[in-house]
Amino acid sequence: MSAALIRDARPWGGEPADVRLQDGRIAAFLPTGTPPEPGETVIEGRGRILLPSFADVHVHLDSTRIGLPFRPHTGSPGVWGMMLNDRVNWREAEASMEERTSGTLARMIAHGTTSARSYAQVDVDAGLERLEAVLAAKQRHRERATVEVIAFPQAGLLREEGSFELLEEAMRSGADGGGGIDPCQVDRDPAKHLDLVFGLAERYDAPIDIHLHEPDQLARFSAELIVERTRALGMTGRVTISHGYGLGELPREQLVPLVEQFAELDISWATIAPAKPLPTLLLAEHGIRLGLGQDGQRDYWSPYGNADMLDRTWQLAFTNGFRRDADIEHCIAIATVGGRSVLGTAPALQGALDRPGVAVGDPADLQLIEGETVTSAIMDRLPDRTVLFGGVVVADALELVGTA
Repeated sequence: MSAALIRDARPWGGEPADVRLQDGRIAAFLPTGTPPEPGETVIEGRGRILLPSFADVHVHLDSTRIGLPFRPHTGSPGVWGMMLNDRVNWREAEASMEERTSGTLARMIAHGTTSARSYAQVDVDAGLERLEAVLAAKQRHRERATVEVIAFPQAGLLREEGSFELLEEAMRSGADGGGGIDPCQVDRDPAKHLDLVFGLAERYDAPIDIHLHEPDQLARFSAELIVERTRALGMTGRVTISHGYGLGELPREQLVPLVEQFAELDISWATIAPAKPLPTLLLAEHGIRLGLGQDGQRDYWSPYGNADMLDRTWQLAFTNGFRRDADIEHCIAIATVGGRSVLGTAPALQGALDRPGVAVGDPADLQLIEGETVTSAIMDRLPDRTVLFGGVVVADALELVGTA
């Protein structure tokens, strides 16, 4: 049984306290200067801010060039064109797929992420090779982070023969959930695409995560079909829409009724803080579970991404045009406990002012970060960070601690 004492930390940037951790959870908040009990590991907070660790709920660990030489972007516009660019190039990287997935996950943990939902591309080109690499990374870092793996049909399910069969094989081979993508634009048969995705999830009692890059009214149509199936199949709380930025472009009189149905059916949302932001505060107002992710990491789709969710939190605040401290702090609540709520390991945020995750009884999946305030920490993104998983330090100063 693990026991530790964090000395001189500021939960959510508040008053200093010593924090006792027991058996992977926060056990007590004590006055600063409390002596450790026999056998307790002492972790020096040094006045840093204590926050929940990050949950990256939209990352493609199998689509990464983190740590490899920089290369110029060669993709063409559109999901299909980008997918083909990835297909042409991914095998020619300077390191194996397993090295890349594991190395990127290690860097994510070092920067504060201890929960993740990663997609693994399953198609007739890759077969299960990319899934196997993501599962291997999950296994290698199992004592530093929890990773949920979604088998993801990046090329759709209907355009290439054998795609659906491979997705089902991925479910039998260890994937935790099944994905879908742009039912109208990629497969051009939204009813059949969603019937396959939902049918597979029902058969394997698995969560669903659907990438939705479609524009406004087309996204609305796809979302309405997703709502219909969620309701009909009793999939409340098991469905996530990723991206969905086209929905954010809908007029309010169309968006609000849709968001109300998401709330009714507990359909969660994952964003990567795109240039076209989601209606973040509206989603908080309706209690929608919203999480944040890094997407691909400097890959064949995009040169962006660096495995640091504190950077992506800054981006979420910036793209939303937030300036008030309360709104900027809400972004880090989304990036931490908001993401855990998408994964089903924490309750939804109770509005835009909720600051959960560091109360007695909460999991000791935590991070200590440097900053005068939470907002200043997001603005400065300094390297003095300590990361805990289950009450044990797994990274310090942006480096992993211990052996994998």
